[in-house]
Amino acid sequence: MTTAQAATGRTITSNIPARLDRLPWSRWHWTIVIGLGTVWILDGLEVTVVGNIAGRLSEPGSGLPISSGQVTGIAAALYVAGACLGALFWGRLTDKWGRKKLFMITLAVYLAATALTSVSFDTWWFLTFRFLTGFGIGGEYAAINSAIDELIPAKYRGRVDLMINGSFWLGAVGGSLLSILALNTDFFAANVGWRLTFALGSVLALVILVVRRHVPESPRWLLIHGRDEEAERIVSSIERRIEAEQGEPLTRPEGEITIHQRRSVSFVEIGRTVFSDYRRRAVLGFALFIGQAFLYNAITFGFGAILTTFYDVPTGDTGYYFAVIAVGNFFGPLLLGKLFDTVGRKVMISSTYLLSGLLLFGTAWLFDRGSLSATTLTACWCAVLFFASAGASSAYLTVSEVFPMETRAMSIAFFYAIGTAAGGISGPLLFAELTGTGKVGDTVLAFQVGAALMCLAGLVAAVLAVSAERRSLEDIATPLTAEESSGTSAAPSKSGASAASSEGASGSGPRSATA
Repeated sequence: MTTAQAATGRTITSNIPARLDRLPWSRWHWTIVIGLGTVWILDGLEVTVVGNIAGRLSEPGSGLPISSGQVTGIAAALYVAGACLGALFWGRLTDKWGRKKLFMITLAVYLAATALTSVSFDTWWFLTFRFLTGFGIGGEYAAINSAIDELIPAKYRGRVDLMINGSFWLGAVGGSLLSILALNTDFFAANVGWRLTFALGSVLALVILVVRRHVPESPRWLLIHGRDEEAERIVSSIERRIEAEQGEPLTRPEGEITIHQRRSVSFVEIGRTVFSDYRRRAVLGFALFIGQAFLYNAITFGFGAILTTFYDVPTGDTGYYFAVIAVGNFFGPLLLGKLFDTVGRKVMISSTYLLSGLLLFGTAWLFDRGSLSATTLTACWCAVLFFASAGASSAYLTVSEVFPMETRAMSIAFFYAIGTAAGGISGPLLFAELTGTGKVGDTVLAFQVGAALMCLAGLVAAVLAVSAERRSLEDIATPLTAEESSGTSAAPSKSGASAASSEGASGSGPRSATA
């Protein structure tokens, strides 16, 4: 990692964003996807494993004096709190110190915390390192989404972002299957199996950490922070590798951007930019994150209790149903992702939210009539979450690309924290009360609340979503450091940026590089 001092304060013109956006897909891009995107699998693994091993941890002989309620209640809440605080803490540093430094640090925090969880000897130790595990994972969301969007060409940004965020559910499937094996006392002792599940997470994180060493700093971030020579070296190296792989010269980049370099942006300026200059986009971000958080809690928080209470499914078999639901969640972003880059963001975001909400309303109606079995209810949930997962992933995509670069990581962190808090705190408080009564009407109401909020978010997206498909990040939201240059339109001033952002789909001026 370079230690060169940034020569900030200069005004420069560069075509680096255009050069990155015009690159064809290559093996180098797959390195980025693997090195940065696989952490979502770890998150899915973590969340699922803890829920599945709660019963074993509370049993005599587990080696840990903890109750099942402390695992699923206090430990889960601490993990969520850690993720929210970690996102905000590391998000600020990601914008200030750079993407690479932070996505290395946050993964190291996760690795250390989950490894130390595996050697827990008392309740306080387990709870402490569950918080710190979440603290590292929360920071990953801000650092990774920032880096991915700034390194992936505009033509592919939507589908790649959705696929990576959707890979959380691969971890969920893996966590379910791993728990079945690790908790089988025919293979591992009662005080060993659950420790191995956490140890495996740290081993996977170590492998990812090694791969990430080859992922460069974002040239866009370097350019703004006065390290343009380093940015030039990185982009030139990428171009040489891809030309050698393709066997032909790259196409000529089109478009330049002029910026006034600076080291950092204050909290006040970030807040004014996101919540005043781009307030319509902030409303969009709130709606998308809150909607998906409540829909997911309406289904996943009480799914086990619903299956056992209404369909007499044995507790030990609910994991198989969850694995089926998780597969549906993964295939949504995987199969629909390309459409976000071709059909467009506005249509796809609004339609995935609305379809998932309407399908959940239909599921609630069938459930209320007694028309569903455990199998058909799970099939309905799969259909709902196929679309909901693509919509939820697009929420992360949206807040990572519709705000100026200097605020990107902090914007992701803020909306992630809001959505995670709503999903991990408000959601369980509401839905645990409804699904825990054993009354059909209460469970129907839980479904209807989640469906209504998802549909509302879809309507908001239909009006406010930004048509960001195939557009340069600098075209979607003008960097705060941008200067007016010859032959291009001026960037909106801090006080007048809202005029540009208020158009929702229009973004900022066409001054910057285009894909």
